[in-house]
Formats: sequence, C-alpha cells, structure tokens
Amino acid sequence: METELVDIAWLRPHEEIRPERVEELREKLQSQGFIHKPILVDRASGTILDGHHRYTASLELGLTRIPALLFDYLEDDSIVVDLWPSATIESISKQDIVDLASRGERLTPKTSRHTLPADVPRIAVPLSDLR
Repeated sequence: METELVDIAWLRPHEEIRPERVEELREKLQSQGFIHKPILVDRASGTILDGHHRYTASLELGLTRIPALLFDYLEDDSIVVDLWPSATIESISKQDIVDLASRGERLTPKTSRHTLPADVPRIAVPLSDLR
C-alpha cells in the first residue's frame, strides 16, 4: 500500500465526528508536527472510508493536503464494511457509504467499520509539506 498526498477539498466524509477526539488529534498533530497514519479513501469518489477525525483535525490546522491510501472501494472485495456494535442502523453497504457521502449526508460517529487485508502503514509526513 502506497500513501499519496490528496487535496483535502476533494474528500467527502460519510460520518460525523466526536469534537473532543478532533481536539485531541489536532493538539497531537500540532505538537508532533507530523501525520503518522494515512486516511482511507475511495479513489473514484473521494469518499473517506476511515479517518474522519484526522481529516477534520487537518482542516482545523489549515492543511490543504492529507496523506491517504486510495482504493477501488466498490470493486475491491478484500475491503469489508460492517457496523460497530454501537451503530444505530441495522446494515450498511459500500454503495450506501458512497451514496451518503455524495449527497453530503453523514452517519453518527463510529457507525461503519472497514476491514482491510493488511495493516495500515505508519508514516511520518511533516505538516509543513501539507500546507
């Protein structure tokens, strides 16, 4: 998996965030000066699959780019979506997620849960490279 820097304005979230988690991440990113984990994104639509809190913290820091792993989400059978135990809905599909994001709608935080065939790599991208 190769990390790419993507334009943050292109991205489309599908879940709400927890403000306290965004504040914690923003402070951590600002003090460390690096992003250490890429977000996961659908290559075709810009839908954020995982990383809504990192995305929002990056917006608050005024970043214009963000490290991402891009996937052919709808076609890639190795990426599985299911629900977190706290989800308030009974089911979700990959197409549901892309459709929600394209309409600008959002689910409650920690509704969808994506599983990949490999671990997300650790990175060290300076914030100065993302402004």
